[in-house]
Amino acid sequence: MTEQSRTLPPEALDAWAATLRQQFGLAEADVPVSAVLDLTRDVANGVARPAAPLGAFVAGLVAGRAGDDPAQVREALDAVAALAAVWEEQ
Repeated sequence: MTEQSRTLPPEALDAWAATLRQQFGLAEADVPVSAVLDLTRDVANGVARPAAPLGAFVAGLVAGRAGDDPAQVREALDAVAALAAVWEEQ
């Protein structure tokens, strides 16, 4: 895979997010793209790059169990990012 094929322009990311929302009946507020990207950046930098998708998955799982309020999604994202900020490998 070339570096060019790994790069996703912003408009393609927007289109992907719109496709996901449409497929799963989600509102725009349900998919906080910039917050998820911030979370994955924080986990990649604070823990390790391969930990970023796992952190995003766990944040989504926690948010899903908490309910359908978009504020709860952001709280879950913030909680995982906060853990990454203070992470020290044991």
